[in-house]
Amino acid sequence: MDAVQTVTGGLRSLYQRKVLPLEEAYRFHEFHSPALEDADFENKPMILLVGQYSTGKTTFIRYLLEQDFPGMRIGPEPTTDSFIAVMYGETEGSTPGNALVVDPKKPFRKLSRFGNAFLNRFMCSQLPNQVLKSISIIDSPGILSGEKQRISRGYDFCQVLQWFAERVDRIILLFDAHKLDISDEFSEAIKAFRGQDDKIRVVLNKADQVDTQQLMRVYGALMWSLGKVINTPEVLRVYIGSFWAQPLQNTDNRRLFEAEAQDLFRDIQSLPQKAAVRKLNDLIKRARLAKVHAYIISYLKKEMPNVFGKENKKRELIFRLPEIYVQLQREYQISAGDFPEVKAMQEQLENYDFTKFHSLKPKLIEAVDNMLTNKISSLMSLISQEEMNMPTQMVQGGAFDGTIEGPFNQGYGEGAKEGADEEEWVVAKDKPVYDELFYTLSPINGKISGVNAKKEMVTSKLPNSVLGKIWKLADCDCDGMLDEEEFALAKHLIKIKLDGYELPNSLPPHLVPPSHRKSLPKAD
Repeated sequence: MDAVQTVTGGLRSLYQRKVLPLEEAYRFHEFHSPALEDADFENKPMILLVGQYSTGKTTFIRYLLEQDFPGMRIGPEPTTDSFIAVMYGETEGSTPGNALVVDPKKPFRKLSRFGNAFLNRFMCSQLPNQVLKSISIIDSPGILSGEKQRISRGYDFCQVLQWFAERVDRIILLFDAHKLDISDEFSEAIKAFRGQDDKIRVVLNKADQVDTQQLMRVYGALMWSLGKVINTPEVLRVYIGSFWAQPLQNTDNRRLFEAEAQDLFRDIQSLPQKAAVRKLNDLIKRARLAKVHAYIISYLKKEMPNVFGKENKKRELIFRLPEIYVQLQREYQISAGDFPEVKAMQEQLENYDFTKFHSLKPKLIEAVDNMLTNKISSLMSLISQEEMNMPTQMVQGGAFDGTIEGPFNQGYGEGAKEGADEEEWVVAKDKPVYDELFYTLSPINGKISGVNAKKEMVTSKLPNSVLGKIWKLADCDCDGMLDEEEFALAKHLIKIKLDGYELPNSLPPHLVPPSHRKSLPKAD
């Protein structure tokens, strides 16, 4: 715990000593994001769920927790009309938004700037749940299509999403396999996550309600739609499944859904372990943006006349902002991706008197550069040391416990694990077929040579690297030849690979041929 506090304290200290003075000097908090507080460094990993109405966001939380939570409403109509922070608490209850933003222990104090219209639609739901000991989950209002909803919210929905996006560890976009259209507001919401692409994961929910052919088309349509909204060269990770505790309507893709659910669970379970790295990464992104902001603001101040023509010059500078960006990129060797969006910046600058901006203060810039060059690397070493010394932190409880042990964990009784609980050798059921092949390969003294075995094994069309591993696993006595049991084992391993399963690194005890079990050294 001391190591965690050291890293958290180091991050907080760096921010307050190096980055915060630069932010305050150039009014960063008015343009971009409020100042970070202690709770921002100390809070548990958070997951933000975003999606159109009836895509299963609230049901997804219920599925993970395996428990109802205060304020939960589920239905086909738009039910969740509030932001709900689902967090751990010793007793079950809820806290309204106005009370929540004055609690210094919660990382939501800066949300007060969005006013009562938002705070009346914000609450914290607390309950004693094992999952919530490791993570917190933010449920967002379902997004409808059309302009009316955007106007009638009474607060800037996309700005709120952007605030959360900067502070959460994962952003999960949920889509319904039946409703793939991305409304205008949803499109704007996704664009609010600009610069947070590494946090985004996509869930294609309710995939059991379509057959395999339809699912392929739906997946393709989803990727096409996302490609138009999210401007990134990388393909987003999409998890396909049915994330609720009900029977599958279409079981054709059960194995796919199980594998996808396990991948998503692993991603979520790793968040506590990666939380310190995420906070460090967000601090670096924030520091780079603060530097760029300082260059922009100080440039505008420098260009302003002392006496006459201030308004005309201000209009000219706002109009020329794209050119100014390019000039600053060249002058300070800054990547274009570090600059804020031009249009949003132009709109904000309309409300400011440029003559009241500060000139460039090199010492503040140097302090941030020194942090990025020297301090971050030592903090990264501390985080790596912490990860080595600390026990692995994993999310536990709820749906995460249902697949850890027992016959329902992923891959149990499949592939190389098939037959692990049976007394009879699992290869025996197909051995008569394999024996017929074996005796066509000219065995001498009950064994076939590597050359003859290769003739049969290459008919599988598997690459030599795979066949070489199979040979190594099957040749139990390492004599360079295969007896009939070893040959049957080799054929069984080929079948496992052809069925799409991975080969074991060492031969599990239940796959060892009966006649070789005494001579083979015990597996670890």
